[in-house]
Amino acid sequence: MTMRFSVLRWLRWPARVVLASAALLSSYALLAYVLLPASWRLQKMPFATPPLSRVTYTAEGIPSDPLNIALVGTREEVVAAMRQAGWHQADVITFVSGWKDAQSVLLNRPYPTAPMSTQYVWNRPQDLAFEQAVGTSPRRRHHVRFWRMRSEPSGRTLWVGAATFDLYVGVSHFTGEVMHHIDPEVDAERDKVLADLSRAGRLGEVRAVDGFRPSGPGQNCAGDTYRSDGRLVIGSVR
Repeated sequence: MTMRFSVLRWLRWPARVVLASAALLSSYALLAYVLLPASWRLQKMPFATPPLSRVTYTAEGIPSDPLNIALVGTREEVVAAMRQAGWHQADVITFVSGWKDAQSVLLNRPYPTAPMSTQYVWNRPQDLAFEQAVGTSPRRRHHVRFWRMRSEPSGRTLWVGAATFDLYVGVSHFTGEVMHHIDPEVDAERDKVLADLSRAGRLGEVRAVDGFRPSGPGQNCAGDTYRSDGRLVIGSVR
C-alpha cells in the first residue's frame, strides 16, 4: 500500500510540472501579446504623418526602424531585381507560415522566405519585404521592408524602405513579445542592398537625400539602439 502511494505521488509530479508550465506560458502570452500591447494602444500614440515620419512603427504605434533606403521602379522590376541580387521575398504571415517560421527558429532549420513582422509607415503596412538568411535558419538574416509611396513622372514608383540586419531572436524590451534584435549599424545594411543590386547589374542612378531624418542614435521597437547618418539613399532599378 505504501509503495503504491509512493508511485502515485511520483506520477503526480510530471502532471504538476505540465500544469505549472502551461499556466506560466499562458500568463506570459497574456502579458506580452495582449496586456502590454494594449497599454501602448491606450496611449493613443498617433502615427506620424508626412513629412514628419522618418521611421517605421509597430501596430501599437511604437517607433521602430529608420527609413534609410528607397528604390525607383515598378513592382515587377523591384521584385525581379531583388531576386536576381540574391534576395528572397518574404512569405505573408499566416498560421501555416508562422508555425513553419517558429519551427525553423527553434530547430535551426532553413526557411529562406520566412515571414516578417508587420510594420507601418504613415499608417500603412509594408508592401514588399525581402531577406537573406545567414546560417541555417531565419535567426540571423539581412532584411528590408518597402512601402509604395508615389508614382514618378516616368510612370515608375518610389518605394521607401527600412533595411536592418537581424542579429538574434529575443524579446521586446517594451512588450515582451518574441522578435528579432538588430545590428546597430543600420546604414551598413542599406549599403549592402544597393551593393547587391549593383553586382547583379540592376542598379542605375543613385542619389542621396541628406538630412532626411536626424543623424545619430535611435531606438527601435525591440529596445535596440541603432546609429544612422540620417540619409535616404535612392537607387533607380534598371
